[in-house]
Amino acid sequence: MTETAAPPRRRNAAATRAAILASARRAFARSGYDGAGVREIAAGAGVTAMLVNRYFGSKEKLFAEVCADTMRDPVILSAANLAAPDFPAAFAKALVQVTAPGETPLDGFLVLLHSASSERAAQIGRDWIGQGHQTTLERMIGGPLSRERAALALSLVAGLQVMRQMMEIEALAGARPADLEAILIPVIRTLFDARAD
Repeated sequence: MTETAAPPRRRNAAATRAAILASARRAFARSGYDGAGVREIAAGAGVTAMLVNRYFGSKEKLFAEVCADTMRDPVILSAANLAAPDFPAAFAKALVQVTAPGETPLDGFLVLLHSASSERAAQIGRDWIGQGHQTTLERMIGGPLSRERAALALSLVAGLQVMRQMMEIEALAGARPADLEAILIPVIRTLFDARAD
């Protein structure tokens, strides 16, 4: 008795698009913009490279979609933290939790870090940070130099991810979380103080 091939399953456009996006997010987080190829992304999604281009148009447009996707569910700038009565304390606590040694760094951070050497990818990343986390934080803290203060706060996030989580500098990786929060809260409070000049 011979086996007959299963009938071809109908392609679900939304599921295919989501699979490509998830594969691209993993590939860009691991290898950056220049290191991740469309064929690798397609293979990770179980589709052809032609289908990746059909859904996203180009690798550049796919990268922009990945950047947008990584900012959809913020961890530090979550709705709960933004609504917290003491936002600087909530920010510091979330930052310490998110940079815990041994945990995988946020993939949005890894996507941008590993893609920074590509001029075009860096520009796309800057645009999405500007439209996303930067704008959210600027509006939240308000006042003079809110743009610069928001950018410094985001730099603190990136710096701790590198120094504490990826490099595991002992003074940070070995510190008690409560001690780091105690040090960070006044720093963040100063950054977010609308009276800062």
